[in-house]
Amino acid sequence: MAKKIAIIAGPLLALVIILFFDLDPDNRNVTLTAAVAVWMAVWWITEAIPIAATALLPVALFPLLGVAEGREIAGKYFNHIIFLFMGGFMIALALQRWNLHKRIALKIMLLIGTSPSRIILGFMAASFFLSMWISNTATVMMMLPIAMAVIARLKDSFEKQGVDKVATSLLLGTAYASSVGGMATLIGTPPNLAFAKIFEETFPMAPEISFAGWIIFSLPISLVFLLFIWAFMSFKARMGKGRKAANRSIFIEEYKKLGPFSYEEKVVMIDFMILAFLWLFRNPIPVGDFVIPGWSTLLPVPEFIDDGTVSISMALILFLIPSRTRPGRMIMDWKTAVSLPWGIVILFGGGFALAYAFKASGLSVWIGSQLGGLAAFHPLLIIAVICLTMTFLTELTSNTATTQTILPIIAGVAIGIGVNPLLLMVPATLSASCAFMLPVATPPNAIVYGGGDFRIATMAKAGIVLNLFGVFLISLAFYFMGRIILGVELGAFPDWAVAP
Repeated sequence: MAKKIAIIAGPLLALVIILFFDLDPDNRNVTLTAAVAVWMAVWWITEAIPIAATALLPVALFPLLGVAEGREIAGKYFNHIIFLFMGGFMIALALQRWNLHKRIALKIMLLIGTSPSRIILGFMAASFFLSMWISNTATVMMMLPIAMAVIARLKDSFEKQGVDKVATSLLLGTAYASSVGGMATLIGTPPNLAFAKIFEETFPMAPEISFAGWIIFSLPISLVFLLFIWAFMSFKARMGKGRKAANRSIFIEEYKKLGPFSYEEKVVMIDFMILAFLWLFRNPIPVGDFVIPGWSTLLPVPEFIDDGTVSISMALILFLIPSRTRPGRMIMDWKTAVSLPWGIVILFGGGFALAYAFKASGLSVWIGSQLGGLAAFHPLLIIAVICLTMTFLTELTSNTATTQTILPIIAGVAIGIGVNPLLLMVPATLSASCAFMLPVATPPNAIVYGGGDFRIATMAKAGIVLNLFGVFLISLAFYFMGRIILGVELGAFPDWAVAP
């Protein structure tokens, strides 16, 4: 019933805005773009129709309303960010095809240990690392069967009450670690990629947000968050006197089931490691007064290379190397590659098209001019409010769709109050991955809730603590570290952000 109401409410609200509002008398496109944005927001938030279908609205509406040419809007749906996602996901599919992801996860746990707190840390570390490179949904789906096997074996070592505490902390910690791990890299979670393209679309003269630049800043934040979650989950899993380590054989048996390290796994591992290396060291990396040279500077035209080029190049290599255990087949085939989440690709495009329209129509500048009064508040307070809003908004909405809708608005706010857009947009993006209270907030939350034996209230009590800690951590980290990592000078408005 709610979806039926939303299907009508979206276009109805857009029509009301078009007929009864004139946001900028000198520029009708501002009002028209706002109307489409509201329509898309309503359908995205309520999922009245599939969110990928909603993402196609700009192709139909902006040309019909005279806001932008159809060919311009269509071009926003396929770009280097999309290729970055596609290439990275193809390699992720190769990891899963040859079970290399399971081997990595189990190896990490065998190295860390088998006491209750170490079991939780092992699962969280594995989830964190894997979700840096592959879908956090796929990570948790892969980790869940192993976690359930461990929980079943723990009954031999602990009383039921103790096992229940460990089981809940283990499952929640795994889900939360996958969300936090996704924050660490540009490809780790869709909101990060959405930010990269929306930022580029809105501020074409700004310095590139590269894979290495992002990871240098967000990896330390993610690691601090991971350690806090582990400490918090370990505290909740405490079992009092007589606790002991689980039988190490649980993990050894699971690892032995994988058999010897296959030729295909070695090839994918090498390809994966080369990809990570090329991403990290494509551009020069300044470390204090020393600069690590980027490999792209060795090419005739370094600026022609981007992370999408690298991603696709390394993915294509896997299509060329024959498999030894499956004669006549390659390490990667198209049957596996078509498992790409094409809906997310279209969703990206819809957000990019909306961001383009925000700028082209002048809506971003108009929003900024209306919110100029925020300049009176301290930047740290502004960042914290944005983080808090994004964190709790994404508890009930798609974090990708919310990011797509909100980031262009935040860019306009930054212009209006005269602060570096990165100071507001990056914390908002990171906060979109910090919804830990409800099963509907993220796929990892939903997966562990479905596989576990705990109440939503249990997840909510743990989640609200982590939500608030995330706001605190991200706000302070970016306020004090933004200048060091991304060159964000407080009180200075960059030349590249000045509207043409």
